[in-house]
Amino acid sequence: MKSRVKLVLGWLAVAVTLTISGLWAYWGSIENFHEGWYSTSLWENLFMMFFQYLLFSIVFVFLAIVTLKWKLVGLILHLGLAGFSVWFFSGSHFSVLYLLIVLPVLGLGLLYFFGEPKPLILARSLILGIPLLIIISISLVQGIKVSQRVNDFDFGLRIVEGNGVTLAWAPRGPGWPDEGITWEEAKERCKYLSSDGTTLMDEEQNIWRLPTVDEVVRSLMLHGENAGGTWDPATKTATYVLTPDKESPLWDVHSQVIYYWTSESFEEDEQRAFIIVYHGGVHAKMKIDGQDYLSFRAVKDVASESDD
Repeated sequence: MKSRVKLVLGWLAVAVTLTISGLWAYWGSIENFHEGWYSTSLWENLFMMFFQYLLFSIVFVFLAIVTLKWKLVGLILHLGLAGFSVWFFSGSHFSVLYLLIVLPVLGLGLLYFFGEPKPLILARSLILGIPLLIIISISLVQGIKVSQRVNDFDFGLRIVEGNGVTLAWAPRGPGWPDEGITWEEAKERCKYLSSDGTTLMDEEQNIWRLPTVDEVVRSLMLHGENAGGTWDPATKTATYVLTPDKESPLWDVHSQVIYYWTSESFEEDEQRAFIIVYHGGVHAKMKIDGQDYLSFRAVKDVASESDD
């Protein structure tokens, strides 16, 4: 009877590890190619992949393998991880820190300490194999997709025409920064941007602006072809004939920026504004947000080109 209890506890621990490591492997692999994998250096991309996006999955697999071999050492490592979490996430709400992080980690350590999943070789194989299979299967598909992105290395002013919209998009610089910018700051920069889009002037020029949601949706492209996007403001949904991607001429393949601000506020909450993702998704974000991956690219009507 005692051995049966230990067997159940052990396989329960394995199941918990597989759930946690599998979910993080799935999420991390997708996010790695969604917001990561932008560096020109393969080693930097791999470093971010394993130490930023897949770290949680790796940690829980490591803890499980160690604990299966050395129970006391593994329990101590689980206690250490719980203590580190209390320090690292200090200030978090009790329900988040203790109920979702600390107690599950401690509980997992105790399950492994008192349990014995047999046969051990099967337990180890599942713990190592399932997350690895998830990572490989997702990364292969996403890696091929990313490798096929169009990058013409032209970061100057671009005229993008198609789907009923023709706009001039600002060149790399103050009107197209490779850094996080809040919505208000983005709008302010547009006001002072010089006609060629390369300089912030001392006085308002009011030549450039943020694009509307409809303009961006209808301008997005895939492999040099307009994606055929349409925006329904009533349902707040964008649909496409082709799924756009992070490509020239609107995006920089090697930039960490994956969201652009639009000019439109969210009707239900004036503290939020619409952003657009490189793959065409439209969401509302707080206007005070300015994470590194959230920026803007100013536009102006092409008709103004003839006035220069």
